[in-house]
Amino acid sequence: MEIINLKNMKKLLLLFALTFTLISNAQDGEFNIGANFGLPVGDIDVSHNFAISAEVNYLFDVSDEFQVGPSVSFINYFGKEENNIGFGSIQFLPIAGAARFNVSDAFSLGADLGYAVGINQGNDGGFYYRPVVAYHLTETIALQASYSGVTSDGATASNVGLGVVFKL
Repeated sequence: MEIINLKNMKKLLLLFALTFTLISNAQDGEFNIGANFGLPVGDIDVSHNFAISAEVNYLFDVSDEFQVGPSVSFINYFGKEENNIGFGSIQFLPIAGAARFNVSDAFSLGADLGYAVGINQGNDGGFYYRPVVAYHLTETIALQASYSGVTSDGATASNVGLGVVFKL
């Protein structure tokens, strides 16, 4: 089974080159890396058990309370097996702009908006959105709750997730 076709591979390579160029030239901001566990909701909860995702972003300081920057994620929805019918995994590579607003020293609100490239065969991807609420345990570690969705042709692959983010 072909997981990544040549067309998507070219998009991935271009994306990684652009992301690393932006990060290496950045002056004021922070590099973040995180992981999430999610439960599928909506259109996809019947056919998939859970989702895992990983994210990388670089947020530039606009003010003391507000940050924006590029974000790249990977989401994998794990398929269920029912009545001897197996549903395969669905995978996305969201490329987004991220914004975070620090409500207090302990809490922040944010959103990621962009396009999710479909990685598995037959997956065209779609519009990506992800509102986020984070609780900062320390200056470098935060717990986050989020809802992420990828919408295409009237169908949505979405999940409600919990995760951790590390500021490097």
